Amino acid sequence: MLAQKHLDESSPLSAGDKEMARAAQRCIMESLDHSKAASILLKTDTGEEPSVAIPPATLRLIGELLGALSQGSSVSIIPAKREFTTVEAAQFLNVSRPFLIKEIEAGRLRHRMVGTHRRIAFEDLLTYQEHMRKHQEAALDRMAENARELGLDY
Repeated sequence: MLAQKHLDESSPLSAGDKEMARAAQRCIMESLDHSKAASILLKTDTGEEPSVAIPPATLRLIGELLGALSQGSSVSIIPAKREFTTVEAAQFLNVSRPFLIKEIEAGRLRHRMVGTHRRIAFEDLLTYQEHMRKHQEAALDRMAENARELGLDY
């Protein structure tokens, strides 16, 4: 079972840690660009150097994670097959739980019932989030067009 891990501003990386993450990301990405190697060499505090076999796709993900951390970005790792409660889904979408329930009841957000409780698949949350982002962008475009028609250019 995969656990959810969230790294945020409550545990910021030091400048030295960010630079180390940036250097590790460069090394990983360069090695992926120039070879088909699927292993990396780790050096422990005791001087041991165990070789670890890691699939290239996983190395690429680790590189992207290190890049985000080196920039001070928040990172969440969520298993694709995870299901969210309505409270968790509302927090993920940054909306209130009552709003989320209305979206579910209106049929705009897929869910399934587990007894009397609603569960929302992560994939469905991402689909809903993308749909809402496109809807918001279209609304902003309409507002900008209306402002131009009224001569309210900014």
